[in-house]
Amino acid sequence: MFLANPNNPTGTYVPFDEVKRLHAGLPPNAVLVLDAAYADYVRRNDYESGIELVATSDNVVMCRTFSKIHGLAALRLGWLYGPAHIVAAVNRIRGPFNVNTPAMAAGIAALEDTAHLERSREHNTRWLAWLTEEIRKLRLDVTPSVANFVLIHFPTEKGRTAQDADAFLTARGLILRQVGAYKLPNALRMSVGSEEANRLVVAALAEFMGKRA
Repeated sequence: MFLANPNNPTGTYVPFDEVKRLHAGLPPNAVLVLDAAYADYVRRNDYESGIELVATSDNVVMCRTFSKIHGLAALRLGWLYGPAHIVAAVNRIRGPFNVNTPAMAAGIAALEDTAHLERSREHNTRWLAWLTEEIRKLRLDVTPSVANFVLIHFPTEKGRTAQDADAFLTARGLILRQVGAYKLPNALRMSVGSEEANRLVVAALAEFMGKRA
């Protein structure tokens, strides 16, 4: 069973007590894989990435990535923490050169750069709250998020749909992500960007919705 926690594209999360309850209800021959790609952004006391559950279980694996808070998406670098027998099985089937030397060097440097991590967390915490508040002022619903993006829900009326908004923003060089493939045709996902980018998107959405920013 795979559980993305926090989830993409909603930004929602499952409290650790609920994750443990889910694990307790699984048959022993089932493996629970916790995808914690966005764990570094979460500021909630009832959240855990899964390290504790892996350490105390024989059938739990946690996956992490350098693509998000570390900013190394193009290097395709990640890591897995799990029981020895599962790690051994993964090692037997992985490609012999699945990670290149530049990616490994970048990953080591990223782990040592704790100042970057803290700056990124602080920036995200500030602008995630700001985006949520400002976009809601435009009469658009925003799913509460603990990650580094917000899911914006649009009306279904002609001229105000997510597709209309996407075309409007794209024409201004502002790219949000369509999430129709996730069965969310009336929503767009916006990553938390720089201050300039965040303000530009909110201003454009205000224009799209017929309001002043």
